[in-house]
Formats: sequence, structure tokens, C-alpha cells
Amino acid sequence: MKSAVIKRVSETHVMIYIGDTIAPERASLFGSLCEKIRLEFSAGVIEVVPSYTSIMIEFNLSKISYGTLEAGLTELLGGFEQSAQKIQARVIELPVYYHADVAPDLQTLAEAKNLSVQQVIEIHCQTLYTVCAIGFSPGFAFLGSVDDRIVMPRHASPRLKIPAGSVGIADRQTAVYPDDSPGGWQIIGNCPSTLFSPEREPMMPFSVGDTVRFKSVSLEEFTQQGGQRCPNWK
Repeated sequence: MKSAVIKRVSETHVMIYIGDTIAPERASLFGSLCEKIRLEFSAGVIEVVPSYTSIMIEFNLSKISYGTLEAGLTELLGGFEQSAQKIQARVIELPVYYHADVAPDLQTLAEAKNLSVQQVIEIHCQTLYTVCAIGFSPGFAFLGSVDDRIVMPRHASPRLKIPAGSVGIADRQTAVYPDDSPGGWQIIGNCPSTLFSPEREPMMPFSVGDTVRFKSVSLEEFTQQGGQRCPNWK
């Protein structure tokens, strides 16, 4: 990876900067690289956190020196891009109930885009999304990229409470809120699946680089899977 830059940012943290362009198609490469780093340096690396254009590594100085880690990373990065080309991303399917009871912005988005609600649902479900980053809250996966036909900006004023499971759109990203939280995304549905559980291994169903697709489900299927309607929005 010729564009990669390794930089020590604290006594026990290293950043790998890889370009400055956000490209969902590179997320699978980032995910594979993080897994390779975890395996290669398992004795000394504590945590590996990928983002859109960088990877943060926390390491244990009593187990590995910065010089050893930097040399190892340089060697690993040198031939990684070619060796990772054939890696197949996992596909995770998430059920979504698209209805005004759980999606206060669905009708508004459809009208703004001169589409029917059903067309918005079909477009959202037809697209395959890449997990580009995980953050904001545990289990919150930033997925790209949303079809141009349903791209919508965030709300100017965030809502005080977005119910867990809410499926939102913000510009060319879509995501599922894993827990109740404030938020400004355009809410178009709700996913009944639990996306983060500290008692589960793994704690999340996806990693950076995985592929996500949404499947429209009925109210009956939604409630059977633990979903709850939330008609009162603030």
C-alpha cells in the first residue's frame, strides 16, 4: 500500500493513514488489514480500530517496542493490497419494517424525491452497503453508499431521542441505531435485530468491510422478531 503512512501519535498508539479519500469499496481491504494486524501482532497489540482513511493501533510497550511494531507494519503493508484482493466479504441481511409508526421521515423523503414510499423501500433494499466504519455508539455501523435517488441530508436540528433499531439516512450513508440516542438522521424504518450485546461473542454481527443488505418485513414479522412500534416522536 504505497499511500500508507505510519505515525506514532502517543506513547502507546500508532496511526496508519491511507490516503484521504472516503471510498466504501476500500472498506473490505481495511477490514482485512485490521484482522491481519491482530493476528500478526497478537502478543503486543491491544486494539485495532479502523476508520474511513486510517487505522488506530494501541500496543503494549512491555510486550513490543514501537520500532519493532513499525518495522513489522511497514513489511506487512508493503505487499498487503495485492494479497487481499481475493478476500470475499461477508453478507449480513438485516430485516427492516418500513412504516410511518417507526419511520417519521419516510413519507417526507419520498415526497422530496418525487418517489412513492414503496419505491423508496425498494431502492433502499436493492442496494448492497459496505460497513465503512463503526463508531458514534457501540454497534453503530456507517454504511455506504446510498443510492443517489434517496440521498437526504441530516436534519438541521437533531431529535432528542431516536429509538433503538431506527434505520436512518444521512447524505450518502445509512445506518441502524443500536440503542436509544439523540440523532439527526432521516428515519425511514426500524430493524428488530440486536446489533450490540456485550454478552455475545462476537458483540456485533458485522465488521468493517462486511456487506449489509436490508430486507423489508411485515408488521407481523417485525413484532415476532422483537420489534416495537414507536408512534410518538420528539
